[in-house]
Amino acid sequence: MEVRGFHVKNAEAKARLELIGEVFLEGYAYAVEAASPAEAEELLEKVAPDMRGFAYEGAGMGAAVYDSLPGHGGRLEGLLAGEGRHHDYMVHVGVGWAMARLPRPLWPDIRTTDPLLRWLALDGYGFHQAYFRTGAYVRDPKAQHPFRWNGGHNHYTPHAIDQGIGRALWFVGGTDPEVVTDLIRAYPERRHGDLYAGAGLACAYAGGVSEHELAYFVASAGRHRRSLAQGAAFATEARVKAGTVNSHTHLAARVVCGTTAERASRVCRDTRPEAPGRGAAPDYETWRRDIAEELASESLISKGADQ
Repeated sequence: MEVRGFHVKNAEAKARLELIGEVFLEGYAYAVEAASPAEAEELLEKVAPDMRGFAYEGAGMGAAVYDSLPGHGGRLEGLLAGEGRHHDYMVHVGVGWAMARLPRPLWPDIRTTDPLLRWLALDGYGFHQAYFRTGAYVRDPKAQHPFRWNGGHNHYTPHAIDQGIGRALWFVGGTDPEVVTDLIRAYPERRHGDLYAGAGLACAYAGGVSEHELAYFVASAGRHRRSLAQGAAFATEARVKAGTVNSHTHLAARVVCGTTAERASRVCRDTRPEAPGRGAAPDYETWRRDIAEELASESLISKGADQ
């Protein structure tokens, strides 16, 4: 944390965030060094449940890098076909890490991945940039970083990347809601919704925060509370699907989403688009908005405007 210049809230939060980084690297190594996807899966499944998703995130990066090498392939597909299918949110995020490191000609063909979850690759890309290029992406919040990919709806890509940046701000801010809130507010207002969504996902998935701190974060989000809750609901669904729910999952669902972890997860599943749409916005954004609206319609979170 100190080497990267991130805020250190306390020793406990610091240890948790650094452990997450270590587990990510372990997952990356498992995917790259294993003789087969099955062998990588066997190693990944031995990681403690609380941290297993981060290992699969690293494995998603490792699999994409492995597949980019001459004469290699099938590692990402094999990962998602096995136990990795339960961690598909995190695996797709890991693909974005690979995109941030690989030359563009070696990027995986994102069109072959899940049409909805492929947008999480841009979340991973944004997280990587904010985490490793903090000066350009966080300390200079008004800087522009044009980006194009072949996943469609390039006008939406800055939003998905900002969601990843927002998730990284939870790490840059050391899980301290006051610091994270100040970091978000330094960006232009039009970006706050996506940044809060990413931070909401991180605060619910990574944890490292008390009930009092979560309540402060919710109050500080103001009219972006629905975005914060949508991100937290995504995190809850990711943990429920993977069977890695912990005490913090329940806490974040209650405080940020205003409901139970099971209900927040069900909202994500029930609103997930079943057929590809043809709207101006990607189905992924429609899904996110529907999650936020469904939570708000049940008076589980604030019904204030959030655009």
